[in-house]
Amino acid sequence: MINRLLVANRGEIARRVFATCRALGVETVAVHSDADADAPFVAEADQAVRLPGNAPAETYLRIDLVLDAARRSGADAVHPGYGFLAENAEFAAAVTDAGLTWVGPRAKAIAAMGDKMAAKALLADAGVPMLPTWTDADQVTDFPVLVKAAAGGGGRGMRVVREAAGLAEAVAGARREAAAAFGDGTVFIERYVERGRHVEVQIFGDSHGTVVALGARDCSIQRRHQKIVEEAPGVLPPQVRERLYEAAVAAGRAVDYVGAGTVEFLLAPDGQVHFLEMNTRLQVEHPVTELTTGLDLVRLQLLVAEGEPLPLDATPPADGHAVEVRLCAEDPAQGYRPSTGTLHRFAIPGVAAEFAPAKGLRLDSGVVDGSTIGVHYDSMLAKLIAWAPTRAEAVRALAGALARAELHGVATNRDLLVRVLRSAEFGAVDLDTGFLERHPEVFAPLLPDDQLPLVALAAALASAARRRAEATVLAGLPSGWRNVPAFPQVARFTGADGGEIEVRYRLDRARALADWSVSAAGGGNGSGGESVTLVEAAPDRVVLDVDGVRRAYRVHRAGSEVFVDGPDGAASLTELPRFPLPTAELAAGSLLAPLPGAVTRVHVEVGQRVTAGDLLLTLEAMKLEHPVLAPTDGVVAELPVPAGGQVDTGAVLAVVDNSSSARRDLEPSNPEEDPR
Repeated sequence: MINRLLVANRGEIARRVFATCRALGVETVAVHSDADADAPFVAEADQAVRLPGNAPAETYLRIDLVLDAARRSGADAVHPGYGFLAENAEFAAAVTDAGLTWVGPRAKAIAAMGDKMAAKALLADAGVPMLPTWTDADQVTDFPVLVKAAAGGGGRGMRVVREAAGLAEAVAGARREAAAAFGDGTVFIERYVERGRHVEVQIFGDSHGTVVALGARDCSIQRRHQKIVEEAPGVLPPQVRERLYEAAVAAGRAVDYVGAGTVEFLLAPDGQVHFLEMNTRLQVEHPVTELTTGLDLVRLQLLVAEGEPLPLDATPPADGHAVEVRLCAEDPAQGYRPSTGTLHRFAIPGVAAEFAPAKGLRLDSGVVDGSTIGVHYDSMLAKLIAWAPTRAEAVRALAGALARAELHGVATNRDLLVRVLRSAEFGAVDLDTGFLERHPEVFAPLLPDDQLPLVALAAALASAARRRAEATVLAGLPSGWRNVPAFPQVARFTGADGGEIEVRYRLDRARALADWSVSAAGGGNGSGGESVTLVEAAPDRVVLDVDGVRRAYRVHRAGSEVFVDGPDGAASLTELPRFPLPTAELAAGSLLAPLPGAVTRVHVEVGQRVTAGDLLLTLEAMKLEHPVLAPTDGVVAELPVPAGGQVDTGAVLAVVDNSSSARRDLEPSNPEEDPR
């Protein structure tokens, strides 16, 4: 039996495995990088071993260091979580060779499915349906196609190509991204199916020859080829469901599969099923299967690893419906680039259980209040899962909990997730992998522009109440007391987009809101007069009566940052000092790093003419490439960071001169000659 288990992973999956281990009485060991030294998963383990450094390649991906940690901690088994080493056949073999119990499929099965091209050939012989696939770009004549990494998953290295002209660059970019993410830049090309649904089957096998399907999931809502919403059971015609089960079990039997695995398919609009890949590990979205089957999949993994037979030999009936969202540190104002910083508050109301297959609302999180979100690892913060007797109830409960969550300090994709869940198309199961491209309206923030003035007013009133509560001199005076009461109080903030917001308000002698106004750069201006009445103003709560309707705003402050959660959405504001110190001005046309990272390539030279949208350089952070584009026509005046250079947030990456002299330089001397 397993007595002490080392989890060769981090974040929420490490905490998830530890939760089952505690229930079973199994001792736990964590390994951690320097960046993760204070992470929740480290604190929850019975023992923890440091892996010096931060980058995955020098910490979590070092097989020798992980095995040494197992030896030093006295672990007798290793669970790889998902990602990192979970699909590394060399690691699985090394764990077994070291005399430890490997909680996962056999190394031979991992190797067979890890080479996606070889896997396709093997499973095609087993009768699993396949899409047309090519390894050489010159062979492709039928578009659109999808360029994919041959090793790894998670959407890394994927590129959709609709015309032959863009294929070479897509292959080159996919190779770079795959090499950075997986250490292997091999890619292949697959026929792209328009309006296809991404559906998958959870399978489980044991060492006694049993392979069983545990249900189907729909994972069609994706952004950048990465899943963000998953549900079980997938809403499918019965005959399609049976074909999926048969193909998935056939895939498992073809490689003598043991443990948890997922067989992924593309469901075409005509009902045809096509194999995509097999993931030889526990999936991120496994909670929806747990909530609809009542099974603890990690417990099953441990039992199978110990040589026990599976306690079931057929697909269990689905109980109710479960929907999961991936809450990620991504900044909508920056095109959903990964976001970094300190998570000052992480609170989701109504959570019934964490890391456990309980009914209701479940949270699997890798973070807590105060967690630092850096650039070294994936941007996912947590998974929130809702179970209910029906799909509609589960979707509504999940959207409501997300909308009321307090997520302060790091920008997230919360608003996008809520809008997807509340969209009529999602409710009608009108799903496919291009859902977000077809519905750009779901990218709108929850907070309407016309509600920003009320949010800013609430922030100003709460800040004034906080100052009065903290006052040590003349503490009995009302906040903002004026000998001339007609003179308004003024507070200034910057919003998430960097625009300045000015709030002016005046309280009468009875402490009532006499008048107020808010002016914001770019819109959202408003003034209240008699339509808004102040009901309550405290440092953490402001209640306003707006046209006879009371509206409560929760306010949380961290330094100069003010976070407001109201009935229509949330906003993050930064209060500006009343007497700001002078600061150096940036050169006009400066492009700043949106997050820390490394400049991988510089595509232009100083003095080069560029047009708006031209690619200037590429920044790599959180295992993704982020293009930096010219915001306007002009001339490249500065490139202060060379390829390979590291930058912090706010560093100047390039300067594009769009002055009148630069624009004159761009004009061709011959009207019929265009230098571009």
